[in-house]
Amino acid sequence: MLVAERWQKIVQLVNERGSIRVTELSELCQVTEETIRRDLDRLEGEGKLRRSHGGAVSVQSEGTSEIPYLVRETTNAEQKRDIAASAISLIQPNDRIILDASSTAWYMAQILPDVPLTVVTNSIRVTMELSTKEKIQVISTGGRLTSRSLSYVGPLAERSLRTYHVDKAFLSCKGVHPERGVSESNELQALIKQKMIEIADQVVLMADYSKFGQQSFAHVADWEQIDTVITDRQTDPAYIQQLQEQSVRLIQTGG
Repeated sequence: MLVAERWQKIVQLVNERGSIRVTELSELCQVTEETIRRDLDRLEGEGKLRRSHGGAVSVQSEGTSEIPYLVRETTNAEQKRDIAASAISLIQPNDRIILDASSTAWYMAQILPDVPLTVVTNSIRVTMELSTKEKIQVISTGGRLTSRSLSYVGPLAERSLRTYHVDKAFLSCKGVHPERGVSESNELQALIKQKMIEIADQVVLMADYSKFGQQSFAHVADWEQIDTVITDRQTDPAYIQQLQEQSVRLIQTGG
């Protein structure tokens, strides 16, 4: 198989399946995993796919559909864990908080100390993670279940959120644009996050470097609605400066 044919086959497989791992591509293309990794780096540079931890994700699925939760969970996992730890430092005992259905919020739930808190969430994974912590009261929004994100969305979930008021909302997103604000790939998720922002005194946006400079399908919020952004040290300094000009508090993880 010629190199160009292999690249075409890789893109075709990624688009057909939505995501695929390096090990599987290596077997299907009959080349080493190292060769596949180089191929994926090149194809990502050409905008034909997006790298994830251990594989690749189709960029065709990034319009109005969501990337499957298990794929998001392993994408930039180290950065997300650092961001989650930094977010937890902003929580005080007896706070009422919201955690969205992002993988970063799930990382927060994993390490959230068992102290008196009220947590409102639309995430099944967050709910399950917090179920063993006796001092934390967990409130699930209910609503229509989406299997790709393992979360509740829709009118019932939105009405549920309107009945509450919280101190802090911890949210992630698909796109962070210095001028156009925060966006999501899926309109239903965007609507849920808008409601979360409306009922919170403080809004903390958690976004790793890969989210910056992106504008996704559905608008979530303008910068005047966001109090704090937590990101990692790989985020382009130009984006950091632009957000600081928006009077947003910036927290960067790592050394």
